[in-house]
Amino acid sequence: MLDLKTINWKVTQASLNEKGYAVIPSVMSESDCQNLINNYKTETIYRSTINMERYRFGKGEYKYYNYPLPQQIQTLRENLYPALAKIANEWMSLLGVDVTFPILHNEFIEECHSKNQHRPTPLILHYQIGGFNTLHQDLYGEVYFPFQVVFLLSEHGGEFEGGEFILIEQLPRAQSRAQVIQLNKGGALIFTTNFRPVKGNKGYYRAKIKHGISSLTSGERYALGIIFHDAG
Repeated sequence: MLDLKTINWKVTQASLNEKGYAVIPSVMSESDCQNLINNYKTETIYRSTINMERYRFGKGEYKYYNYPLPQQIQTLRENLYPALAKIANEWMSLLGVDVTFPILHNEFIEECHSKNQHRPTPLILHYQIGGFNTLHQDLYGEVYFPFQVVFLLSEHGGEFEGGEFILIEQLPRAQSRAQVIQLNKGGALIFTTNFRPVKGNKGYYRAKIKHGISSLTSGERYALGIIFHDAG
């Protein structure tokens, strides 16, 4: 399982501030990755299955975990949240947004539930040849957390080709900027759910960011998504 001691939060925050994302290599073991993949067909642990083509989200499938979350998922959600909440609060302060995130995840979930957002959002995604995910944001309701984390469970170059993670940053009165990211198996990507603060001539402004997955050219790709807010 993820050892949070391997994460250099100072370096991670610098990357999030500068680019809106941070790569954490090799944080999940081979056995952890395989265990998550093996449980993909255990329907009782999921609350819903989404066919991306049906909703024009892309081509592939993802499943939302149900409460109570598997312990592995619950631990990731609770243990990654506090350090990210501190960064999120700094971002809100820079942008003059009157929002403060509690440092404990269970307190944040209580805020979600107070706004009738009760459905858990951690999910596992599965793509096969030709699969892709269109650009989007995972907001789900009035209350949302500024960061989310994705873990790659399959090996690029061994189990699949293509399937790069894409971030598009939309800058005011400028062309959009694309970032193409390929993780190693067991690696994690922390990225902004909605926007990041960018310093301009008159202070900080919001640069909106969307994410997606490019088309797979071979094999199949699994990934785990940790979203910290619940859905309405």
